[in-house]
Amino acid sequence: MLDRIEQEHAQGITSSEILDLFAAHGLKFSEATLRKYVQLGLLPRSVRVGRKGKHQGSQGMYPASVVRQIQRIKDMMAQDYTIEEIQREFLFVRGDIEELERTMAKVFDALKEAAKERRSETSGRAIAQDLSTAEVLARELVAKLTMLEERLMAQARLSRGLMSSKQAASS
Repeated sequence: MLDRIEQEHAQGITSSEILDLFAAHGLKFSEATLRKYVQLGLLPRSVRVGRKGKHQGSQGMYPASVVRQIQRIKDMMAQDYTIEEIQREFLFVRGDIEELERTMAKVFDALKEAAKERRSETSGRAIAQDLSTAEVLARELVAKLTMLEERLMAQARLSRGLMSSKQAASS
């Protein structure tokens, strides 16, 4: 379901759409909690995006992955993690990795567009090949960073479990 939401909202998702998604699934989540998570650095800030049409203004858009991050936070809180523990030990770079992925996608899109104009030239084909190689490296980098973050999160969970065991034994 989260994958579908991220695909449907690839251009971003508004705070009201986020709240509606959680409400539609019977999950409590408020605008105030969303703002609090953003202020604490658990979620990325929204980006102002202009609306189509004359005098429509702009609206704040969050990356669609924010829904997955909120669900992850809610799951951890259900496991008795405090906001401070989540803030300190978990999700500390997830948003940054996702932002890096989005930024790299924009860069590659711009480079591909520029490479299309030069495709007939010999150097244009070489550029296209280099671009393809760079995209593979970028995906590998994101995968490696994600793996490192997951390993660090697993270590944090393990050490938390050991601390809880010691506290229970000393009681």
